[in-house]
Amino acid sequence: MDAVIVGFGMVIVLIVLGTPIALAFGALAVLMTVWFNADPSYLVPTVFIKIRSVVLLAGPLFILLGNVMDASGLATKLINFVNSVVGQIKSGLGTITVATTAVFGSISGTDSAAIACIGTIMIPRMQDQGYPRGHATALVACAGILGQLVPPSVPMIFYAIVSGNSIPACWAATVGPAIVMVIYYSILNAYSVRKIPLKVSTETYSPKQRVKLTAVATYKALPVLFLPVIVLGGIYGGIVTPTEGACLGVAYTILVALAYRTVGLKTIWNSAISAAVISGVILFMTFFILITSKILVVEGITRQLAEFVMAASPNIYVTLLLLNVILLVMGMMMDDLSGTLLAAAVLYPVAVAAGVHPLHFAAIVGVNLGLGTVTPPTAPMLFLAGRIGNSPPEEYMKPAMFFMWVGMLPLVIITTYWPGLSLFIPGLLGFVH
Repeated sequence: MDAVIVGFGMVIVLIVLGTPIALAFGALAVLMTVWFNADPSYLVPTVFIKIRSVVLLAGPLFILLGNVMDASGLATKLINFVNSVVGQIKSGLGTITVATTAVFGSISGTDSAAIACIGTIMIPRMQDQGYPRGHATALVACAGILGQLVPPSVPMIFYAIVSGNSIPACWAATVGPAIVMVIYYSILNAYSVRKIPLKVSTETYSPKQRVKLTAVATYKALPVLFLPVIVLGGIYGGIVTPTEGACLGVAYTILVALAYRTVGLKTIWNSAISAAVISGVILFMTFFILITSKILVVEGITRQLAEFVMAASPNIYVTLLLLNVILLVMGMMMDDLSGTLLAAAVLYPVAVAAGVHPLHFAAIVGVNLGLGTVTPPTAPMLFLAGRIGNSPPEEYMKPAMFFMWVGMLPLVIITTYWPGLSLFIPGLLGFVH
């Protein structure tokens, strides 16, 4: 236990001092190796066998897919499609932002890509309609969490790999909370802007004209909307593996972007370079986390940690509360992927030992770390949205707190203490028996 306290305390200090997270995890792996006098000649080959798995390629490929989508501007077609459905409602533009972020999440797989792409388009549109800039920025930041909840979520890929679970099963576990979040955030947005004099189009359409406009928008967005059907349908239909599905999605996205003439070969090349850099950092983090995890398991530290947590809590409800507090602090200190890797390596054995279903814990991790990434003091996704919306913190902090504590916190509680929300869809797909 001393090693855990010292090691993870060191990681927090290094991150606060500005050390890259991958290097902080590397320092943790070195400390654990020296502390327990572990044999590197055994650890490195053992971990290398796990990270050279073909399954791990799904992460970099989905990152590349998201980069191409971001660079191509295809998200505009998604926005126009959703606008054709709810654009006449007063709070419709906010609903469009939330819904489009969810749809884009089903393509990009990361919250940062969803915030960057949707925020660039929607924050100026919302301002033009009369939304306060801080409100628009906060809504995009908090809705961006959907990028890591809606399949194919990149953080859930690495959660599955580190914890030893099925990737499609972990994806399915976060769908229930994501659906609730889309509905709830749309309602909260409508409540927030009820007294704001927004500029809503007064142009009226007959039912026939409305159907025609929706049909046109759907037709133009159809190639983009078809992407998650191809990827996720192929994976859950048992036709392709997650890695093959990601490869298929990348090829399809590039072909669609080239067909629309929204990108050139140079842009695609730059997207590939960016994805390679991000993937390299992720690979280092995964390698170091797996080494740390292996040492903790071999030395019995995870078992001791599980016994300590269960001894400190009288029942599973208190255990879940303790795990949520730890996850929230982790999310405040690091990005969603780093937090997910750490949770899968250290907290997953504790949760399973306490009787939490592995897929239920996947949903808890996704939702809670999502809240952490927009919670100060670090709040990487909140500050990213602020840079994209060109909005200072004093503008977006108050509305962000409203969306976090009135919107996201209840979702964390519901997901934590209602396992059926996260296990229902995996059960329908045969992942829960």
